[in-house]
Amino acid sequence: MRIVILGFVAGAALLQCQPALPPWPAWVPGLALLAACGIIRRRGWRVPCLAIGGVLVGVGWAAWVAAGVLADGLAPDDEGRDITLVGTIDNLPVRVDGGVRFHLAVERVVGTPAVPPRVALSWYGGRRDGAAPAGDVQPGERWQLAVRLQRPHGNANPGGFDYEAWLLEQGVRATGYVRTSSSANRRLDPFVPGVGNLVERSRAMLRERILRALDGKPYAGVIVALVIGDQRGIDQADWQVFNRTGIGHLISISGLHITMIAGMAALAASSLWRRSFFTDAQLPLLLPAQKVAALAGAVVALLYVLLAGFGVPAQRTLYMLSVVALALWMGRIGAVSHVLCAALFVVVLLDPWAVLWPGFWLSFGAVAMILFAGHGRIAARHAGWRGALLSAARTQWAVTLGLVPLTMLLFGQVSLVAPLANAFAIPLVSFVVTPLALAGSLLPAPLCGWMLTLAHACVALLAFLLAQLAGLPAAVWRAPSPSAWIFLLALGGTLWLLMPRGWPLRWTGAVAWLPLLAQLPDSPDPGTFRVTAFDVGQGMALLVETRGHRLLYDTGPAYGPGADAGNRVLLPYLRMRGIGALDGMVVSHGDTDHTGGAVAVLREVDTGWLASSLAPAHPAVRAARRHVPCAAGQRWDWDGIRFEMLHPAPGSTAEAGLKANAKSCVLRISDGRHAVLLAGDIEAAQEAKLVAQDPAGLRADVLLAPHHGSGTSSTPAFLDAVRPRTAVFQVGYRNRYRHPNKSVYERYGQLGIERLRTDETGALTLEFGAAVRVAGWRKGRPRYWYGR
Repeated sequence: MRIVILGFVAGAALLQCQPALPPWPAWVPGLALLAACGIIRRRGWRVPCLAIGGVLVGVGWAAWVAAGVLADGLAPDDEGRDITLVGTIDNLPVRVDGGVRFHLAVERVVGTPAVPPRVALSWYGGRRDGAAPAGDVQPGERWQLAVRLQRPHGNANPGGFDYEAWLLEQGVRATGYVRTSSSANRRLDPFVPGVGNLVERSRAMLRERILRALDGKPYAGVIVALVIGDQRGIDQADWQVFNRTGIGHLISISGLHITMIAGMAALAASSLWRRSFFTDAQLPLLLPAQKVAALAGAVVALLYVLLAGFGVPAQRTLYMLSVVALALWMGRIGAVSHVLCAALFVVVLLDPWAVLWPGFWLSFGAVAMILFAGHGRIAARHAGWRGALLSAARTQWAVTLGLVPLTMLLFGQVSLVAPLANAFAIPLVSFVVTPLALAGSLLPAPLCGWMLTLAHACVALLAFLLAQLAGLPAAVWRAPSPSAWIFLLALGGTLWLLMPRGWPLRWTGAVAWLPLLAQLPDSPDPGTFRVTAFDVGQGMALLVETRGHRLLYDTGPAYGPGADAGNRVLLPYLRMRGIGALDGMVVSHGDTDHTGGAVAVLREVDTGWLASSLAPAHPAVRAARRHVPCAAGQRWDWDGIRFEMLHPAPGSTAEAGLKANAKSCVLRISDGRHAVLLAGDIEAAQEAKLVAQDPAGLRADVLLAPHHGSGTSSTPAFLDAVRPRTAVFQVGYRNRYRHPNKSVYERYGQLGIERLRTDETGALTLEFGAAVRVAGWRKGRPRYWYGR
């Protein structure tokens, strides 16, 4: 059965890599093959048949679930229309500056448009009537709302988060915003009865209770995460410390926490049930205390996991505990590997997209490594605390070593201080902070405030200690994400290291890690260069690479508090590539869609210098090691590649009253055969000036469309001077500026210029060598949920 389950999971994972859903039900031949295995006697044939049958059933099941969700799509003609919906808020809303975001379960549409049954909405106040609804919207409420919707769309970048896949997993087939000024918006019912609504309303009440008790405390978001699993209130700087020290898995309702709470409930239920024997009830004669303990533990685990928002680590623990409870109830205890496989099967059965997320692999990988390392080991000889300490050390050793290859594959880095950080963080968070936070969130005042304040003080102490570790220069080891053969080699070496004592030459397993840890980032061939235009939405961000140097041109927009293109797009890409330093950065001008990620990158990545037209007081200038105002005439060579600044004029960046766009740093990069012109947000006046000065110096094979293709740029004279073969438009999907301008976009087409939009292609990679080769991320990595 374990072979079938592993095949089932592999099949579900295989489907998530496909560009289209299979046109035939793969589960039919899969079931037939599994049925045939019942009559196959030869083991050599039976095992492959079970595995292949499991794969086919997994592919078929995942495809059937995906087809059902994809069928509820928004028609293209309904994008951007005013639609009035009636529905209930069915998740925990998240507050943002000036508004709130939530999911709406649609019950009725006023009018004829067909709307998906679940949509994600943003409701911002203050634009027209000054009213922000963040404090009014609660889970379980029924609202009538005037909205504008669009089909799911997210940024597509190597190493980045796949927002479209996440929406598909959530059953959300349209996103949009509430029309704040509409008179149609009104609450219809304060609460709609239902299990899901009751759970979400309870989570919201607990969150509000904690935030009121810890008003203004810096780590209130951590306490909320430990009680209800909502991590959205944790500051980005704190996440950086937690991830650098390898304790991010603790800042949520983890499997360890659920097991601990379920165990305490089981022990309490068993103790009380046994003592009832001395009363007239004589309950143990009616039902054994062991079964009562199993039932109590399973029920408490279920309630706690519901509070956690049903994340994958919590699901895995719940299903494992449920299988153990069922086995205890029936008096049949199976192998631990059977329990793990049963949990694996249920998780993928209920959520085939779980295989897409790192938490799934890290969660099950950690348990698998513990089981592998503990197989055949003799229990500690010393009883009491000494034996428990030795057992905990062995477990931590197995998890730390066992997950190194997987962590490098998923994140391109591994924390070297994680064993030390986890040694004091695990007991503090699991046995002190979490019980205090849970008790404080449930007990009446003033006990509530006292316990939550004490829990917060413990978190603050932990954060201080972790910050010291995170600040060490060698806290994190970074390398490019490994190829398949390097990963498998390192995984084999890890398993060799974790073999039982007495296994010959266990230490040689570490040799297999050398290719994993000693990788260097790839770079263009000598005399060539590469440009990566990121899909950052409405903004600009490009990475220019030569043989031995790297330059970042613009850093994309800021998306909201603590979220920007730097930490959402650029840093994940640089980590995946193993790039820990930049030779320089150019920020063309001060608009937030170009500067949004600058501070995040400068703080995280060693950057030699910053050239910009920003004011000296700008946060990016203050964060830079060295700042140089960009000016026409600046030139430098890197590995045979010529970089030349064409605009603005020297000294003009300090002129008062000059628009930010007019100060844009225009950079031309050439290898002598081909060139790219990065034009920032210059407009017609600046284009005319460049053409008048040196039209021949503007020639380029690739042009980054000025000002995202707005109607105030890309004049015919400028395009005639540049004569590009390809134009790149870095724009957001259905952006509010309607970039690129329709007439300007057609102008490029009429001149025979290839037009590439990052909202359609995803990130673009342009290789400048003997020829200019262009590759789009969506085309090179097609997925069935990208189809339009």
